[in-house]
Amino acid sequence: MKTECIGDRIKMNGKYYPCTVSLTMDLVGGKWKAVILYHLKEEAKRYNELRKEMPTVTEMTLSLQLKQLEKDGLVSRKVHGKKPPIKVIYSLTDFGKTFVPVLEAMTAWGNQAVEEKGEFLTLQES
Repeated sequence: MKTECIGDRIKMNGKYYPCTVSLTMDLVGGKWKAVILYHLKEEAKRYNELRKEMPTVTEMTLSLQLKQLEKDGLVSRKVHGKKPPIKVIYSLTDFGKTFVPVLEAMTAWGNQAVEEKGEFLTLQES
């Protein structure tokens, strides 16, 4: 029997899931969550640093996704200073760091897919 099928459902943080893949997709699924985690895997970053590394994400989407990742315990948000301009730093939590091997596997798979079916472009070509 597969581990995710031991019970009829899974419960985590007050939410119910039919399987562990569903739970994983809730935590890191969507267009931006895994990308945000990827950009935080090496070092903590400020909001504007993340924006520069992901120029096509809207400010609202980035803000919402960071809040969700923080709520789910994958990202921590530390505020430095009490008066503006305050400095806010985002980093992976210990729980978030457990997802790094998955990010690395996704990166390797994406690179392989591009090599077999696509092409890498420079900014001038895209």
